[in-house]
Amino acid sequence: MQRNSSGCLAGALAAFSRFFLFFAWIARPIAFDRVFSGSWIIPCLGILFLPFTTLMYVILVTNGPGDLSGIDWLWMVLALLVDLASIGAAGAANRDRIPQGVPGAMPPPPSA
Repeated sequence: MQRNSSGCLAGALAAFSRFFLFFAWIARPIAFDRVFSGSWIIPCLGILFLPFTTLMYVILVTNGPGDLSGIDWLWMVLALLVDLASIGAAGAANRDRIPQGVPGAMPPPPSA
């Protein structure tokens, strides 16, 4: 069985949106204050759970009329799909690490 040993590069690529969102928050705190009305818990939850969706929301609200309308909803749905796909891909990639007997585990290899 071959093991993938891509190391830090794969981790950095997977966490790109979180890094970008975090550094955007540091670089432009006024934009985040305007978008989230001064709250810090919602951006933190966005960084943890839905980074692409949070990033897209900040970009659309700061560059638009101040709320979502029309084609903005398409971009939000696409960002949500990217977030859900990344969560699903992480689960599928780690499926072989689930112990046998737990629902969702890989079936045992056939004996030769």
